[in-house]
Amino acid sequence: MNRPLVLLLVTGLAFGCNFPLGKIAVAAGVNPALWAAVICLGAGLTVGVAARLFEEAPPVAGLYRYAAVSSVISNVIPLALTFAAIPHIGSGLAAILVATSPVTTAVLSMALRVRPPSPLGVLGIAVGLAGAVTIIVARNAGFAAEESRWLLLGALIPVFLGAGNVYRTAAWPRGAGPMRLGATINLVAVAPLLALALAVGGLDLMPLARIPLVVAGQLAASTIMYLTFFRLQAVGGPTYLSQIGYVAAVVGVGVGVWFLGERYPPAVWAGIAVVALGVGLTTLAQVRGRGRA
Repeated sequence: MNRPLVLLLVTGLAFGCNFPLGKIAVAAGVNPALWAAVICLGAGLTVGVAARLFEEAPPVAGLYRYAAVSSVISNVIPLALTFAAIPHIGSGLAAILVATSPVTTAVLSMALRVRPPSPLGVLGIAVGLAGAVTIIVARNAGFAAEESRWLLLGALIPVFLGAGNVYRTAAWPRGAGPMRLGATINLVAVAPLLALALAVGGLDLMPLARIPLVVAGQLAASTIMYLTFFRLQAVGGPTYLSQIGYVAAVVGVGVGVWFLGERYPPAVWAGIAVVALGVGLTTLAQVRGRGRA
């Protein structure tokens, strides 16, 4: 499957499921870093099995170095920054910072000349950002009082997410298939995430045992996400990939309406329309770019 829009929607849908499921797990007493480690372990193992069945596995030079750098930049550091910043700036503002990762990805892509977006693609990123921020602000009307140093720390979250998006494209090991990369990066991330969990709250597994259906749902969502995530990276490039955050913001609204009985103001629905417009513009830019290739 090499259609960027389909891959973006599938990956973003699965990614968006992480937030409500993670919220349920944390409310049940699961250490967030431990939850992330369980996700990486389960997704890494299942995607690894799929890679063995459906991908060739030639020797790949630098595979584990690539996986280690990717997991630290994209998983461990952003997660640690999020845990540190949220108590001081609030989850709503942290969500807005995460939603800016397509912008940092586009800037880094252009600066480093790693599949930089076209002007139309940049316009789509900007429009999608406006829509995502509108959704998040409307859903999180009250922010915690922020402290400047914690806000600056939180601002590093999209920088590392963007850097990870660009690095994975720039340093993609020759001969490595997308599923193999997804499995390896997830498995390599498990150890540092467990160390982070131990540092910020411990490794109590009992809360996990109390929510088996949530764990199963999260593992299914994460497996689907990583089966398509690296294919999207290869086909769409780092900037197009980064828009899964925009799609996830829309998914969060859908979950709230259909499963949690939430009601949203008109601004949220307007934001969804703007996100759709932004994604449409960047998809058009992708199609035009492939047509010229």
